[in-house]
Amino acid sequence: MRYTISGELAQVANLELDKSETCWTSKGSIIALDPGLGWTLKVPGGAGGAARRMMSGEGVALTFISASADGQRATLAANQPGKIIAWSLDDGPVITTRGSFVAAFGPRIDIDVRVAKRTGAAFFGGAGFFLQSISGNGTVLIHGSGDFIERDLGEGEAVLVSTGNLAAFAESVDYDIQGVSGCRRVAFGGEGLFMTRLNGPGRVLLQSLKRTTPGRGPRHRS
Repeated sequence: MRYTISGELAQVANLELDKSETCWTSKGSIIALDPGLGWTLKVPGGAGGAARRMMSGEGVALTFISASADGQRATLAANQPGKIIAWSLDDGPVITTRGSFVAAFGPRIDIDVRVAKRTGAAFFGGAGFFLQSISGNGTVLIHGSGDFIERDLGEGEAVLVSTGNLAAFAESVDYDIQGVSGCRRVAFGGEGLFMTRLNGPGRVLLQSLKRTTPGRGPRHRS
């Protein structure tokens, strides 16, 4: 598998697959592909993971691409302005928040949905109760709205993140919430009652723009 990332305002991933190579992608991410590339909708982990995937907000099925010959190409995107970055699973599993997963490919890709460790983080952290986990051997392509801000947290190091600005993080990172103190900050600070607290060690990917929720974009008057 060979890939390049191109574009400025809304980056795309250009994949070149050889015979028998496969790739998992988020549903609706295909922009273009060679006629010989096969694709179908599949549920990672089989029927057992279907219910959890429904709760995650990522949809029950993902798109599964498979090549029948060498050099077949596909172009993928997140359909939102922003950047795409590669995460090597050699560095450990990654947890992606809703809408940030673009694709995963390699010798062994395991995609599952895990429950947030802490109840408070699940309901008030902005990423939801169910988070998508990708592990195995290979590469994950992650989309961030706007630009990426990377943090590599050391043991015991923490960062507070505004709700909606978290794209992905290493499985080793603890995900929790912290209340915003002070009536004025709560009422006028624009951050609400809670911020997401990430405790190291591990890599964290933040996005400079809060992700747009489908169906809640700006309205235009006719």
